[in-house]
Amino acid sequence: MKITLFVLAISLVFGIKATDVFADPPVPAFYASVMKMAPEGKLGQVIKQEKIATSIKGAIAWRIAYISSDVFGRKTISTGLVVAPAGPAPAEGRPVMTWAHGTTGSAQNCGPSQVLDPAVPLNEYFLVGGNSWTDYGIPALEEFLKEGYVLVATDYQGLGGGGRHQYSVTATNGMDTINAARAAASMKETGANKKTLVYGWSQGGGATIALAGMPDYIKQTGTAADNLQVLGFVALAPQDISIFAPPGKLDQSAADKFIQELQKMFLDSIFNFTHATMFYWGTQAAFPNLKLTDIFTEEGAKVANEIYSNKCMHVASDTFNFNYSTSYTSLLKQKPVNTLAWAEAMVKGGVPVVKPVAPVQIYFGTKDTAVPPLMHKLYQDQTCKLGGNVGRMQLPGEQSHFTTPGSSKPFYISWVKDRVAGKPLANACPQN
Repeated sequence: MKITLFVLAISLVFGIKATDVFADPPVPAFYASVMKMAPEGKLGQVIKQEKIATSIKGAIAWRIAYISSDVFGRKTISTGLVVAPAGPAPAEGRPVMTWAHGTTGSAQNCGPSQVLDPAVPLNEYFLVGGNSWTDYGIPALEEFLKEGYVLVATDYQGLGGGGRHQYSVTATNGMDTINAARAAASMKETGANKKTLVYGWSQGGGATIALAGMPDYIKQTGTAADNLQVLGFVALAPQDISIFAPPGKLDQSAADKFIQELQKMFLDSIFNFTHATMFYWGTQAAFPNLKLTDIFTEEGAKVANEIYSNKCMHVASDTFNFNYSTSYTSLLKQKPVNTLAWAEAMVKGGVPVVKPVAPVQIYFGTKDTAVPPLMHKLYQDQTCKLGGNVGRMQLPGEQSHFTTPGSSKPFYISWVKDRVAGKPLANACPQN
């Protein structure tokens, strides 16, 4: 990649040398062409699409690139996957399920739609039967297709559409998720109607509950598909760092304590360290007033930028482990600086604490060490007090973060079908 004034400026923001800026990794031709495009158009507008083969019988699928925006309203390009039943749609049209995936990484080649045969049920790296270096696919894809739904799965901005990925900036990730629904609804080939449900896991679970608290963004007009009728939100082990922030206006003391507690909570292993530092990297991507060297050492900023610009989640974790083993925390400053600005950014980019626009149902396992169940318990407590309808179900058995999607499937399929059918739903908030 040529060193341009833009790259020089970015290198200064990162707190590293221009010679330490690295090119994006190679991506398939579809994404390489999209990365050269300008993010111009209506929210949800499909600016490129490509029909792809799928091994799912009775289905048709496309890769798409569409217009989205971030937490500051800056237009972006996101890529993703659309899968619909083959054949004519019924007169009333087809409901849309928009899927927000869990952590796959932060480099341009980490978008799930880029794998071979991406239009399949969720396939997880860690589970027996996982057949890729990443998680990809759409949960309950075949079941929802049989019900006559259209499925759309965003890659999120920065994972194939250009720009730095705002990893776990849940507001931005949620915007990508609803704009994916607008994109699918705008495609005549899908036969979609306005009924929309949102579901997501982990990073995508955070995007799901963030979107539930963004009524103005959902209701705005002038998009590629206005007036989507959002019926509900399903969040599988949703991640929400901002929920741990002290309530009210942050001051320096509160910000210092918040950042220190995050360090203690998420730096206990290489795996959690990778998630946490990728979150710092993604937050800085969204908030250019921050510098990586506020939190990382000089070496840490250089290493993090190289790894997160070029590698996806599991290989990034392996790289840290190989090179730093038990000394990985040495890449972080013992006393971070500019913590108030960082804390404020995490709150602004996090899940809004407002009444959800539609019912929310959360599923979780007691053995989840990646997303502490306390996160979504606090979310439920706060949003229920505001008048929301937020259910939270502990799954049977001892479910981990990675068994949660499969073990929750029978429950959320039924819940989704009831919302599409318009069945009444009792308030699922705990009764005091």
